[in-house]
Amino acid sequence: MHQLITEPLPFEALLFGISVAAGTLGAILGLGGGVMLVPVLTLGFGINIRYAIGASIVSVIATSSGAAATYVRDHITNIRVAMLLEVATSCGALSGALIAAYVNTRFLFGVFAAIVFYSAFAMVRGRRQDVPHAPGKPDPLAKRLSLDSHYPDKALGRDVPYTVHGVKLGFVLMIGAGMISGLLGVGSGVLKVPAMDRAMRLPIKVSSATSNFMIGVTAAASAGTYFMRGDILPALAAPVALGVLGGSWIGTRLMMSAPSRHIRITFVFVLIAVAVEMGLRAWGMR
Repeated sequence: MHQLITEPLPFEALLFGISVAAGTLGAILGLGGGVMLVPVLTLGFGINIRYAIGASIVSVIATSSGAAATYVRDHITNIRVAMLLEVATSCGALSGALIAAYVNTRFLFGVFAAIVFYSAFAMVRGRRQDVPHAPGKPDPLAKRLSLDSHYPDKALGRDVPYTVHGVKLGFVLMIGAGMISGLLGVGSGVLKVPAMDRAMRLPIKVSSATSNFMIGVTAAASAGTYFMRGDILPALAAPVALGVLGGSWIGTRLMMSAPSRHIRITFVFVLIAVAVEMGLRAWGMR
């Protein structure tokens, strides 16, 4: 870290470029950018994991700020679903943080890797869901909460209606996603999107946009704690915030016009990469 800061311009320029890429990917997939930034900062630059996570929190807020507003304006985000599931995620994250000291984290990393691998497999099987179809029989709870909606798909050139299913199952899965996030200190976007995609049968674009909205709320709630602990360094946070914000602007444009199957395939590859990383941590190789 010290060697990098002796030459601040090359370091911050490189960090800015990486952050643009992370913000673009995060905005498209609803992951926030931390999935890319933390491994790059720790393994590529040798930065302490605490400061890398602090920069990741900033990147999530920046991605959500840049992407969520656009997706809400363009009526892709399902705000009612986001608000409902955010309650479950917050409860799970609080529970995970409370019991983190009593759980073997290497075992949890192994479980997390297995869950993400299964999520990738399930999302590959669900690729036909991206083909537009008439709305099916609605979930009674979804109907009561007015969760069903539609979104404009530029790739198809028309509005796509959809019905929300499995609300109770989705709520339970979000509690689990939040708990794992609190236990391991990892972003729960890699679990939120598959849960909305498979359990609640939301279109992949709606799942991604809604996840972008949700992760910003979660990150903003925890950013103050990281700042008070001194884990957010301005030398890292400034180029990360600027780069991710610019990348999220690019990502929203790409996601709006990209075919859903391309977004799904990209997400599956990211899930596999995350699962491999978590599996290595489970085996003590990180």
